[in-house]
Amino acid sequence: MASFSNSSVKTGGVSASAGANNYTFALVALTSLFFMWGFITCLNDILIPHLKNVFSLNYTQSMLIQLCFFGAYFIVSLPAGALVKRISYKWGIVVGLLIAAIGCALFIPAAAYRVYALFLGALFVLATGVTVLQVAANPYVTELGAPETAASRLTLTQAFNSLGTTIAPLFGAFLILSAATGDIQSATGEQLEAMRLAEADAVRFPYMLLAIAFLVLAAIFAALKLPHVEEEEVASAGDERASAWSYRHLVLGAVGIFVYVGAEVSIGSFLVNYLAEPTIANMPESEAAHYVAYFWGGAMVGRFIGAYAMRYIDDGKALAFNALLAGVLLLLTVFAGGKLAMWAVLAVGLFNSIMFPTIFSLALKGLGRHTSQGSGILCLAIVGGAILPVVMGGLADTIGIHLAFLMPVICYVYILYYGLEGHKTA
Repeated sequence: MASFSNSSVKTGGVSASAGANNYTFALVALTSLFFMWGFITCLNDILIPHLKNVFSLNYTQSMLIQLCFFGAYFIVSLPAGALVKRISYKWGIVVGLLIAAIGCALFIPAAAYRVYALFLGALFVLATGVTVLQVAANPYVTELGAPETAASRLTLTQAFNSLGTTIAPLFGAFLILSAATGDIQSATGEQLEAMRLAEADAVRFPYMLLAIAFLVLAAIFAALKLPHVEEEEVASAGDERASAWSYRHLVLGAVGIFVYVGAEVSIGSFLVNYLAEPTIANMPESEAAHYVAYFWGGAMVGRFIGAYAMRYIDDGKALAFNALLAGVLLLLTVFAGGKLAMWAVLAVGLFNSIMFPTIFSLALKGLGRHTSQGSGILCLAIVGGAILPVVMGGLADTIGIHLAFLMPVICYVYILYYGLEGHKTA
């Protein structure tokens, strides 16, 4: 999190002290963004089994959804960081919302033509908009208030991100998975065509609603008068490093974001198929989708708890503790079966809760004028959500879905290290 002096912070043309009350209003407005991109990201967990069925995909092919979505972070994050620095946090948010609206609208022609590649293209555009939002909103939250409470503040706003991820599976189960009209795998001829048309229509309507919602939010944020926060012109404590890449704790934090997002997205992407396994819960996909809400709901509860508790607990120790318990639960997921394995994997969400905001704020600590670049680097690392699910998909196709859950265990081992040692500034 970047530090800043009172002389470098302006709120509607006045000093930071005079505009401090506006910080609360700004944070309330920003929670809507965290909710929306949580919602849109988690909806992929419903889209994956849906399109896997429609296009007869294997696990690796279905994970291309996450590759295209989170791959946008790798391509767009650094340019987005430069854009936000040029046009301000507020207008970066507006641009991100408009691009996300376009991405959602592209689902309409993709559904009409029923071509998998078109769905992937629409997801990439949508994710481009979400990337710009992340690059603008995450550091904005860390700047709006005291530096020592930045992790707690970001955790609170991320709790509303988790509210979106909790609601999305229920929304998707109702509007997308419930539209299945039969067994596509055994259908032939006109029956198959009719079923595919019904499946396509199921995807078109919810993304049209989301496009409208993003457009409305873009108009609202364009009209809002939000506090203007300028980054400190010199790095903290006289540190004159050339770029954010010179900070070891930032680089290690970027690796932490990579493995955390990769682990979380991998687990969420496989939950519906995992719970449908005969040795686990043997649920139909539409029913399993409701249980995905428990995974993301746990993250929401954990973030609300963390937003309060982390005012009194060391950030690094809290991160290490949660990573340790998440790894233990995943080992139960791999080596147990039935209800124990099911509830173990769902409980991982509770301990995922504080990881992203805590890694993010620890990695930005002390970057000063390099904060925008640092935010872009961290959002670049979200590409872990593109790469690691494909790796896990390959493992699931070769060694089975149970053993594939060993991959995120390795990710949590690294996060444990970052919480204990890696986050410390030089």
